[in-house]
Formats: sequence, C-alpha cells, structure tokens
Amino acid sequence: MSAEAADREAATSSRPCTPPQTCWFEFLLEESLLEKHLRKPCPDPAPVQLIVQFLEQASKPSVNEQNQVQPPPDNKRNRILKLLALKVAAHLKWDLDILEKSLSVPVLNMLLNELLCISKVPPGTKHVDMDLATLPPTTAMAILLYNRWAIRTIVQSSFPVKQAKPGPPQLSVMNQMQQEKELTENILKVLKEQAADSILVLEAALKLNKDLYVHTMRTLDLLAMEPGMVNGETESSAAGLKIKIEEVHCQVCYDLGAAYFQQGSTNSAAYENAREKFFRTKELMAETGSLSLHCTIDEKRLAGYCQACNVLVPSPDSTTQQLTPYSQVHICLRSGNYQEVIQIFIEDNLTFSLPVQFRQSVLRELLNETLDEICFKICACNTVRDILEGRTISVQFNQLLFLRPNKEKIDFLLEVCSRSINLEKTSDSLKGNMAAFLKNVCLGLEDLQYVFMISSHELFITLLKDEERKLLVDQMRKRSPRINLCINPVTSFYDIPASASVNIGQLEHQLILSVDPWRIRQILIELHGMTSERQFWTVSNKWEVPSVYSGVILGIKDNLTRDLVYILMAKGLHSSAVKDFPHAKQLFAACLELVTEFSPKLRQVMLNEMLLLDIHTHEAGVGQSGERPPSDLISRVRGYLEMRLPDIPLRQVVAEECVAFMLNWRENEYLTLQVPAFLLQNNPYVKLGQLLAATCKELPGPKESRRTAKDLWEVVVQICSVSNQHKRGNDGRISLIKQRESTLGIMYRSELLSFIKKLREPLVLTIILSLFVKLHNVREDIVNDITAEHISIWPSSIPNLQSVDFEAVAITVKELVRYTLSINPNNHSWLIIQADIYFATNQYSAALHYYLQAGAVCSDFFNKAVPPDVYTDQVIKRMIKCCSLLNCHTQVAILCQFLREIDYKTAFKSLQEQNSHDAMDSYYDYIWDVTILEYLTYLHHKRGETDKRQIAIKAIGQTELNASNPEEVLQLAAQRRKKKFLQAMAKLYF
Repeated sequence: MSAEAADREAATSSRPCTPPQTCWFEFLLEESLLEKHLRKPCPDPAPVQLIVQFLEQASKPSVNEQNQVQPPPDNKRNRILKLLALKVAAHLKWDLDILEKSLSVPVLNMLLNELLCISKVPPGTKHVDMDLATLPPTTAMAILLYNRWAIRTIVQSSFPVKQAKPGPPQLSVMNQMQQEKELTENILKVLKEQAADSILVLEAALKLNKDLYVHTMRTLDLLAMEPGMVNGETESSAAGLKIKIEEVHCQVCYDLGAAYFQQGSTNSAAYENAREKFFRTKELMAETGSLSLHCTIDEKRLAGYCQACNVLVPSPDSTTQQLTPYSQVHICLRSGNYQEVIQIFIEDNLTFSLPVQFRQSVLRELLNETLDEICFKICACNTVRDILEGRTISVQFNQLLFLRPNKEKIDFLLEVCSRSINLEKTSDSLKGNMAAFLKNVCLGLEDLQYVFMISSHELFITLLKDEERKLLVDQMRKRSPRINLCINPVTSFYDIPASASVNIGQLEHQLILSVDPWRIRQILIELHGMTSERQFWTVSNKWEVPSVYSGVILGIKDNLTRDLVYILMAKGLHSSAVKDFPHAKQLFAACLELVTEFSPKLRQVMLNEMLLLDIHTHEAGVGQSGERPPSDLISRVRGYLEMRLPDIPLRQVVAEECVAFMLNWRENEYLTLQVPAFLLQNNPYVKLGQLLAATCKELPGPKESRRTAKDLWEVVVQICSVSNQHKRGNDGRISLIKQRESTLGIMYRSELLSFIKKLREPLVLTIILSLFVKLHNVREDIVNDITAEHISIWPSSIPNLQSVDFEAVAITVKELVRYTLSINPNNHSWLIIQADIYFATNQYSAALHYYLQAGAVCSDFFNKAVPPDVYTDQVIKRMIKCCSLLNCHTQVAILCQFLREIDYKTAFKSLQEQNSHDAMDSYYDYIWDVTILEYLTYLHHKRGETDKRQIAIKAIGQTELNASNPEEVLQLAAQRRKKKFLQAMAKLYF
C-alpha cells in the first residue's frame, strides 16, 4: 500500500527523544530476558520506554566507508529489535489508549507499520481494496489497528494543545524537537490524505461477524521462526489473543463517531453519522457490559458526544411534532423564536410535562437579556402553572404586573388563564385556585378599567359565583378612596411624593422578605413608630404558628414584642420546613434570646423547637451517610422525652420525631430499659417505640421469649380496629355502621402511618411491614398470602375478626411497601412483598418484574446463584403461574426446572400449548433437564415441526448435559442456563 509505504519511509528517519541506555538494552537483547522483565510488578524501564529504545536502535542510520549516511541495515539484529518492540506492544494488548498516551506519532507510526509487515499485509495494496472477511484474523486485526490509529490521530490533531513551557535553550535538543515536529506533520499529512480510505476500512469492519485475533508474544515468536516450523498456526482462527467481534464493533463505532463528529464542522450531514455511531456504541456497551475486556471507552466523553449530537441533530425524523417539549424549547431559544416558547409553556400548563425548575431557568436566562415583554409573558405562564399546582405567586410577577400595568398585559394574562384550564375536565380544586388568583389580581390593581377587563371576562364570570362577585365589588368600594377612578393618564408615578402609607407598605414588603432577625427587629421598631394601631404579625397569611403556641404568644401584652416573637417563630418554622436550616437556626436563636428575658414557658418552647431543628439538620446532612449523631444530641432527645414540666405547650410532632430518631439510631437499650413508666402511659409514640425496640432486641431469641412481639401485635390490631354502631333505618331495620376514623388503640391509623414514614432503620421497618402483612393474611377470604421476613413471630389468629378494618390494612401494606422501597429499592425481602401484592391483585406482569428484581439485587444481576431463601418454591410457583396466565408457556416449562423437585406435569402441559406468546424454541438453550428436552423432541416430531425438532435435538446433544458427566459439571451447566434465562427474562420485564 503506497500510503503505508510512505509512512514507513518517513518513519525510518525518526529519532525519538529518549536517550539510549546501552547496558540494560544489550542485556535484554542477548539474554532474551524480555518476558521476565515485563512480568515484574514495576519494571524499570517501563514497557513504553522499551518500545522507544528498541525502535530507536533499529532505526539508527549506518555510515559507509566513504562516511556517507545510509538507511538502517536490514540485518538480524535490527529485525530482532523490531520484534522485541512488537512483543512489548503485545504485552500491553495493543491498547491504543496506552500507546497513544506514551508514544509520539512517529514512533507509533513506525510500530504499527512493523505490525503490518509482520502480519503479512502486502505492501503494494491499499487497505480499502482488501476483503477483511477473507484475511487471516490477525492480519485483519492489524489493518484495523492501523486505521483506527490513523483516524484517532487525525481527530486528536484537531484539538488545541497547551504548549509546554520551554526550558533552557539547548541547540541539540531544539534541533531534535524541530525534526520530530516536521516528521509528525508529514505523517499527519499522509494520514489525512488517506482518511477517507481509513473510514471505509472501518465501516467494512462493522460488517464482520466472526471474532478476530491479535498477535501475542507467542505468535510473534512463531513468526520469527523459519517458515517450516510455524505449521500454519498463526494463519488459523485460534492463534493469538481473541477479541470478540462485539468489542471490535463497539470500539470501531466509537472511533468512527469521533471522526464523523470532527468532520461535522465543515459538513453538517456528518453529525447524523456521528449520532448513529455513538448511539450504536452505547447499545453495544450495554450488551457487552462488564464482560468487555479489550474495549476501553471513556463513558463520560461518550455521553458528552451523545449530548452534543442531540443538540446538533434535533431528531432522526427531523419533525418538530415528534420532539419533546424540552427539546423544542432549547431549539426555539437558540433560534430566538420566543413566541413559540410562550406557546409551548401555555400548552404545558395543561399537561405539566416540563419541570418547574426548567421553566424558571428559562425565565432567568431571558431576564439577563432584558427582554421585558417576553419576560412578563414567560413569568405569567409560570405563575399560572404555580397557581394550578397550589404554589404561591412570586414577587417577580407582582412587580412585573402591578408596578406598570397596561391593557396588553391584562389581555395576555387572561388569555393564558383561559387556555390553561379545561373547564369541563378540571377538578374543583384547580378551578378554586384559578378563581382565587383572578380575585387577588383584581384587588391588587389600582385602575378600575383593568379590574373591569378581568371581572367582565367569560372565565371570571364562569369561575366565580354571584355572591363572590358581589363581595368583591364591596371590597373594591371600600378601597375606593385610594383607587384612581379617572381613566385619563395621571402624573408619572415617580413625580408623586411618597406618603406615610407608601412607606409603611415598603417596610411591610421588606418585613415579608427578610430572614435576618436583627433586620426584622429594626423594621418592626420603625413600623410601630409610624402607627400603633396595626398588628404586624398579620401582614402575611403565610406566617403560621401552631395553635398550641399562638395562644401563649398572642397573650404577650407589649405589641412590639408580640409581633417580633410571632414573626421570628413563623419564619423559623417556615425555613425549617423548606430545609433552610442555617436561617432557621438564626431565627430560633434570636427568638430564644428574646423570650428568655420574660417567659420561662416560651423559653422551653423554643428549646424544644431547636431540638427538633437539630434533629432535622443531622438527618438531612451527615446522617444520610450513616454518621451517628453526637452524644449531646442524643442526651437532649432523652431529656425531652423525660421532661415533666407542667403547663408547657407541646407539639406532638416533636415527641414523634424524637422517638423515630432513637429508633433510627438503634438506641434500643434506652427505649426498652430506661424509659420512665409515666412516659409509657402518657405518650403513645414512646409506648410504640418501646415495643418496636424490644421486639428488635428479642428477635434473635427463641419464639417463646417473644412476649413483646405479642404486645406489639395487640397494639397495632387495636389501632386498626373500628368501633361499630347500630342505626335503625326508615324501614325499621337495624344496620351496622363502621366508624373508620374512630379507634380503640393508642393512636389513629393515619398517625401510625405518619410515624412509620419517619423511620429509616431496616430492621424496624421489616418488623412493622411483616406485622401488617401477617394482619393482612389473617383474613378468612384471602386466597394468596403475602410472604414477609420474620412473619412467624406474630400470632396466627385474631379473636374478633369483624372489628378489624381489613380494607384499611390492605391500603396500609401498600403504602408501607412503597415507602420502604423508596428507602432501599434493593431490599429483596421488600421487593418480594411488592411482587406478592401484585400477584394477589392479578397484575402478573408487574409481579414478575418485582420477583425478577428481587433475584437480581441479591445475585449481581444473576451472575451469582440466587439464594434459595429468596427464590423459594412458593416464589417459583407464583412466577410459573404469572407466566402461564400471560401465555408464556415455554417460560413456564423452564421455570419448572427451578423447583426442588421438577414439576414435569406442569412443564409437559405448558409445552403442549400452541398459543404461546413467548419466544418458544429460542428458549430451548435454557433447558438443562434432558427429560423435558426429549419430550420436546417427541412433541415436535408428532406435530411435524422439523425445524423446531432439530433445535431440541441440538440442545440435547450438548456434551455438558450428558448424564454420565460428574454432578459438578451438570450443576454448572444448570447454573449457567439459569443465569442466562433469568437475565433474558429481566431484559423482557424490566
């Protein structure tokens, strides 16, 4: 091949920069100790340095008797040097990532050209003219390596390179660097000229369907022998290191994608080819998975390429209708088509498909570009979405609308509201939200003509009743003294002198926004200095304080102190609710300092709230990574539980969180032995926590010692029991009425569920879940029991079944499973419970999904055997029934082998079914029981299905299924088929 020959000729003058080290080099050459050297843990010199040294020595020019420089002689010594360099590269498994990182372009060019020579690639033939499928595997692989390196080098050369800082100028070094730079440029020029041929060679490689082989140190030694001693071994399909064709395709697709992407800057159509190759690479990586040994691809870089292709190539079908709204918005923003963005947002107000955070980010981007009209329209769309979902109106919207209202803004707002709600299908709550929003807009507008535009609109009349409209008119009349009744334009807003009411309004606005305790105090002092008639704790209806606290706070006689305590408490509680813990801590600390001076009762209230805040801070922070709370926090929790101060207003949630905190951090010793008796009588959460902790503690013991488990069972049964009342109807008959919300237990079922959802300790959650599962199974009309871990510790019957609300129990079980799986989606026991629930409710596809997921999480996606306590006979039988009811009869036959005693009757019956919805004969490779395979052969022979009979015969004929094999071989064959079958099922149902 002329281009490669030109490369080799250019490479002969290569003079790598690394200086020779003759002593070790001659030693390795003469003693043939290369392999021993490479096997060292940290060989010195490193393998890549050896390649440089060997090729440098082999490429040294010679000098004749007339002192003329001649090309390197083709003698035995130089051939051995080149062979040694190839052997070192073979030791590195021809990993281009390693070779490109450590070798210069001229050296790597010389190395790969020597590989082509030794692989018997004809020097005068272009690679693109050679049929890779007919070449020996090692020859084809050598061609692929060269052409992969060629396009990778071209792509790499297009990237900017940071220039290294020059050292002290040395003439010899500078000359050598200049020579190497010129040589690299010459090689790149040749590679770019043959780039199209290299791409065609790699495209042809994607059509290969047989595994390839690459030279190893052994095959290179064989090639160095005399031709008569090789015996054709290197020409066969079993010589060298085997590279699976899927790995070859994956690596080639990635390299081609990078080449096409680089060409896209001058040819936009190339981006489509790049997209195709990169997404094919992702598919192949998913198929090979962790089994890939020779395919090394930077997944982050691949993800970046894919993301770039998604932006540069909008869609394979190039139709806007098929794009997601998310992609449409990106395209419109890039093209400046903001009106289309507004239409997408209005349509999204009906579907709620775009995330709120994304919509807000679009608004922020446009605010930076100072597009006032567009910003208002986007903000209006976002505000209507917020209203429909029950969120508050942003300050930004109020500023954009009320500071400078105009007819166009009101018209657009009404259009958005009308198009964002479907009056025939929308729920009453959404209609109520929209009506309240329109009323608030009316109350916020000063100009009556704008109010009239809204109040006369069809949507406003439809949503508000007559009484509500009359009430709104009355409110507007009361405001009339400060409403501008004239329609004509008035003096500019900035020319009107500020009045006291304006100043008060501005301060109230600052009071709403501020979270700085000292700034809040200063604002309140200013406000109280302006007027003594107002109660400023009522400024915002979002300031909420629990009723058990508000009575004490509002009883404070000093108005300023009352407002300050109330607002600090309300803002602190809100900050804690939105997980703004630093501001919440500042606000609570300021409030604590304030009330300490005059109210011991409020001081204890603030200490309790700060304890709750510290619990939330730890649980949301380092607690998520498993770090135990400090001993001081645990002591404070104990102190709260043991507190006996009279007349202190207490929130039940504080006690609830404290008990959950102790259970989550396994403080079982305290809850079982050290809790004071009065707490167990007065606090239901402490009682429940003590029973849970004691049950966890006694769980490893014998069943007879689990008295606490029985007590816990009785408490939960009472919580789930309902009181019955009798009522005489009009016809004189007596009917039974169940009071759902009444309870005979220590708390309501909803309170119990709320408490459980604060727990994270796996053992506690497992015990609670097993208790409710057992309670669910106690029903007399249950056909399919749900299985759970530790279910045997609970009683098997209830004296008064009629008193238990089993419908509520079933709902609770589903809620608990959903919650526990949100805590740990990889708990096989919880996954089995979820699968059993779906099985019991006839959702067989979903049940199979969770049965398979339970097996996958405890077996490394079935690469290990699934533990027998996970896939019990009952689980396997339920999987069999699911497959049978889904008409997947071949899967049924295969699963029958998983039972401890193979169920031949069910297997044979399922195979007789001809209306099967699964892959049928393609599953025969997963059957290891010879009896079932023989029955299949008979069945297909009887039906005259020759092709399927041959597939069954081929499956029987596999040597590893021979009955004469040792038991270990048969078990290994069964395990391998189990693994492949379960992985195939997982891909089908996941």
